[in-house]
Amino acid sequence: MRIHSLIAIALVVATYVAGPPLATAQDGRLELKESDSLKTVLERYVGKRVSLLVGNGPELTGIVVKVSATVVHLGELQGREFFDAAVSLDRITAVVVAKPRNR
Repeated sequence: MRIHSLIAIALVVATYVAGPPLATAQDGRLELKESDSLKTVLERYVGKRVSLLVGNGPELTGIVVKVSATVVHLGELQGREFFDAAVSLDRITAVVVAKPRNR
């Protein structure tokens, strides 16, 4: 039982040390065009870190690796750096990106 408590504490500390999602500034601001869809927005963020709100499920934060007609490949998931995810575009309710920092 003690080992489970230590693991839980370690996960909480690791999450705290990792910092808030999207701490890395992006190259540019999010700009929408009249013809944009979630797919076209995600295509502009290939190689960048984003957060995806997936239906009523968890927020997934990672690097956009590839966007296909129906799925986005999200790599280096925050908190699960050795895992990737394939997320259905029709399940995504929002794409969250960091604003560039003023210098």
